[in-house]
Amino acid sequence: MNEVDVTPDLKSQKTLTTIIYALYAASFFLAITAIAAIVINYLKQDEVRGTFLESHFRWQIRTFWYGVLWGVIGAVLLFVFIGWFVLVANAVWLIYRLVKGWLNLNDNKPMYA
Repeated sequence: MNEVDVTPDLKSQKTLTTIIYALYAASFFLAITAIAAIVINYLKQDEVRGTFLESHFRWQIRTFWYGVLWGVIGAVLLFVFIGWFVLVANAVWLIYRLVKGWLNLNDNKPMYA
């Protein structure tokens, strides 16, 4: 898929997707915002089905769950010190996912293209 035309409905859904990315980014400072973001992802998923935003929602949901998985693994491994490396790698990966998603969203491009 290439760039898409943005209709008024799609524009409000794109704004919501931007807010969700912002909530995930804010979770680096206040973790509860990630919970709010994932809840919104699941509640609004049907509304974006069939649009390029569906891929962004899938990207965001996967980012959340893999981030949680690696965060838990890193926390458990803190007892053997390697956990710090896992947690730092997870943070870098999360930042990459947020930036890449946000940039593609800004360009009206789907993820996984």
